[in-house]
Amino acid sequence: MKIPAMIAAELRRLTATRMSVVALAALMIVPVLYGGLYLWANQDPYAKFGDVPVALVNDDAGVAASGDDAAVAYGDDVTQELLDGGAFDWRPMTAAQAKRALHDGDVDFTVTLPADFSAALTSAADPEPRRARIELETNDANNYLASTIGAQAVEKIRRSVAELVGREAASRMLTAISDIRSELSTAADGAAQLADGAAQASSGAQQLTAGSSDLAAGAASLASGAHQVADGAAQVADGTKTLAGYADRAGSAVSSAVELLPRARSDLAAALAEQGLDQARIDEVLARLDPLADAVRSGGDRVQEAVGEVDRLAAGAADVAAGAGQVATGADAASSGAGALHDGAAALASGLGTLSDGTAQLRDGLASGVAAIPDSTADERARQAATIADPVSVESGALTSAQDYGAGLAPFFASLAGWIGIYALFLIVKPVSRRAVTALHSPVRITLAGWLTPAILGGVGMIALFGVLSLALGFGFANPLGTLGVMVLASFTYAAIILALNVWLGSVGQFLGLVLMVLQLVTAGGTFPWQTLPAPLAALHHVLPMGYVVDAMRQLMYGGDLARAGVDILTLALWTGLALVASMVGVTRMTHRRTLRDLQPSLIG
Repeated sequence: MKIPAMIAAELRRLTATRMSVVALAALMIVPVLYGGLYLWANQDPYAKFGDVPVALVNDDAGVAASGDDAAVAYGDDVTQELLDGGAFDWRPMTAAQAKRALHDGDVDFTVTLPADFSAALTSAADPEPRRARIELETNDANNYLASTIGAQAVEKIRRSVAELVGREAASRMLTAISDIRSELSTAADGAAQLADGAAQASSGAQQLTAGSSDLAAGAASLASGAHQVADGAAQVADGTKTLAGYADRAGSAVSSAVELLPRARSDLAAALAEQGLDQARIDEVLARLDPLADAVRSGGDRVQEAVGEVDRLAAGAADVAAGAGQVATGADAASSGAGALHDGAAALASGLGTLSDGTAQLRDGLASGVAAIPDSTADERARQAATIADPVSVESGALTSAQDYGAGLAPFFASLAGWIGIYALFLIVKPVSRRAVTALHSPVRITLAGWLTPAILGGVGMIALFGVLSLALGFGFANPLGTLGVMVLASFTYAAIILALNVWLGSVGQFLGLVLMVLQLVTAGGTFPWQTLPAPLAALHHVLPMGYVVDAMRQLMYGGDLARAGVDILTLALWTGLALVASMVGVTRMTHRRTLRDLQPSLIG
């Protein structure tokens, strides 16, 4: 009997009754039900997070306005942002309501903004700054993954709040820097004026030093001359004093002479009378003498006037001498003061020179400081604050990409569904007809017939599953024919492996097929990367076939490396060949160990 006839005979056996047909149909749609329903249910769960109920408790008391700072209530801002975002079905509640809702399963988790939320966010400048808290409470009795989802949600809230606060803090800082730049610019202008004034003052101080030096020299000369004048004046005063003495004595003598004139006239008249002159003669003589007396009187007056002048001259000379002494003393003081002025002017010039250098450095430093601080507009500061608050952006690119979560899981669950489908078919398909083994003596044809029957049926199931994935679920395929070919090849490979297990171990082999499925469930790398597996399981990933099915489907479905998919296909072909060879060896072994039971009638012939 040829292989097609053997396959036809097995199919007739499987469809001999209505129940057989129902059983066969049910087992053939197992891959479609398993893979299709699971992937449909998990096609894009992230898009449904908006339907996940979450309690949102805003207990934030805010921070009252103080000084230049306005009142803030970050809790209200965050609450409004979450409600507007719609990432979850946020339900504002009180703390008591949220606790009750979480206990009753009305919400999957709760997020609480405590009373000191804003106060903590604004405490960076306090002596004891503290971090703000966002409280997450979950209930694994409602849903275990809700804890993971809640932690991710709170982390996103934390990043959003950190960015908001950082943006505001950076904005205030940049505004303060802008104000500082403006004040520095004003200070730089003032420093420039101060530097100019200090330079002028330094120049004036240098001139003052030179002038004070001349003044000190002149004052010293003046003091020396004043002392000479004082000495001369003293000598003049002494001479005039002596002259005044002589003049006074001369004046006294003249006064005495004048006072004696009347008496001398009388005595002369008496003497003339005694000489016997008559009165007329006497009067004539006296008349001639009277002008002389008048001249003596006049000369006496002039002598008295001269004596007065000499006395005044003596008094003036004394005053001059006294004044010259005072002048000499003042000149000494002026000389000393001029010297002190010169020393002070020199110190002032030195100090003003230092001040001029310092103000020039201040001017240059302030100008450099102003130049170092960029001049920015309000819009530029807003963009800068946003950059400071969120300095890193992620630009993600993908050589290949799955369109959604379900498409990402499709290779794994399709390959797993193929194994389940083949395993289920071997529950009703006879791996090998013992009558054929006895009658045909052809292990190759027997093995191929026993393999192709479930392989073809399983391939049909995989074709149906591909139709569900592409048409019903709308998954995209970069290489649809290649992907379908790998799915069918996977069914043929699985059929060869389970056939070998059944040929060699019978019902025990069938059980081992279940164990092998469980091993591949965890080692195929269909969900987490296989590198996260424990070392023994990671080693099995490189051996068992399902991991190669998953990888080949990913390459062909997402548009990956065709050469890599080719290696996976060759590995599956190698598995198929080795399993068929093992089955042929097992069938050959059967031909040498026949019993009368092997000769009982069979549907094959």
